[in-house]
Amino acid sequence: MKIAIPKERRAGELRVAAVPETVKKLIALGYDVVVETGAGDGSSIPDALYQDMGATIAPDAQTALADADIVLKIQRPLTAAEGTDEVALLKSGAVLIAQLNALSQADTVAALTGAQKVTSFAMELMPRITRAQSMDILSSQNNLAGYRAVIDGAAEFGRAFPMMMTAAGTVAPARVLVYGAGVAGLQAVATAKRLGAVVHGTDVRPATREQVESLGGKFIVVDEAMEKEAETSGGYAKEMPPEYFVKQKQVVGEFLKKADIAITTALIPGRKAPTLITAEQVAVMKPGSVIIDLAAEQGGNCELTEPGKVVLKHGVKIVGHLNVASRLAADSSALFARNLYNFVQHLTDKTAKSLKIDWEDDLVKGTCVTRDGVVVHAQLAKPADGAAPAAAG
Repeated sequence: MKIAIPKERRAGELRVAAVPETVKKLIALGYDVVVETGAGDGSSIPDALYQDMGATIAPDAQTALADADIVLKIQRPLTAAEGTDEVALLKSGAVLIAQLNALSQADTVAALTGAQKVTSFAMELMPRITRAQSMDILSSQNNLAGYRAVIDGAAEFGRAFPMMMTAAGTVAPARVLVYGAGVAGLQAVATAKRLGAVVHGTDVRPATREQVESLGGKFIVVDEAMEKEAETSGGYAKEMPPEYFVKQKQVVGEFLKKADIAITTALIPGRKAPTLITAEQVAVMKPGSVIIDLAAEQGGNCELTEPGKVVLKHGVKIVGHLNVASRLAADSSALFARNLYNFVQHLTDKTAKSLKIDWEDDLVKGTCVTRDGVVVHAQLAKPADGAAPAAAG
């Protein structure tokens, strides 16, 4: 069976779905691997390194995808409405494994049910259970995004992070406020603390308090009684009542006024990101402070975020970079590629050296969006119920 690794064509995407290490492992599983020329350029991986591991280099996407049984990608494929029709290049019955953003990209899902009758797996829907941890792209990519958020914040901030005592006087440490203590938020807390900042973190889930404090951060409690009921059995944040957010705005808002850098990480799968910082709050922040909005791709957690831009509002820099993980393309590609390899390995009969998908497996049912061109995922086959704001990762 043949696995294809095409070059990513969406704007700003520098990652690649396989690295030399995973190509070697895929070949060891019994697959032939073809990589489109230049696929690894954005991650500083030349074609020659793939060839050294046994991959074939295809001159273009059409050649790479023409007879591929399995296609591994980072981003969802382009459709006819977007210009280059990558879906049309897939052979009939091909298996596509990628981050499809299936809950919000109905056009992509519809295209996959067309003439190609693609069987697709959305890696962002991977169940958050122990045996799936090595396949969890949200954790691997958000971990890097949380780190990069602090680095971007430091780059935009006009002062130093750590306390410095000099003959000319003392430089006070930067104050960092992190909204959300998921994977991205916790990495942001850890990174900011390592750089010497005073760090505060907040999350509706009380169980995260210990995690924030273990990394050197100080946890902000909004309403202890309400927060006791704020977590699902799967560890996600539940939808909170309106009165909670009123109180959150008041309590956390006092810390925001004193913050030098605020990092927001709250996302709702398939929906617009919740507003955590209002225009009114931005107006009373310290001049020269910075907001790093990791939810910019879903509209932003700050009311004044402009996705894809760095803007100055009321003397505050608001950073809305898109696809933050891609800003660390070499590392994020390596982790994403390992997630994909682990999933392919899970779907492979190692004796027959070919795909053998157990359609009743929880990981398969949790990620399979279309099968033989029909939408099969439970969250897409019927209207999704209200999802709750959850910290990225």
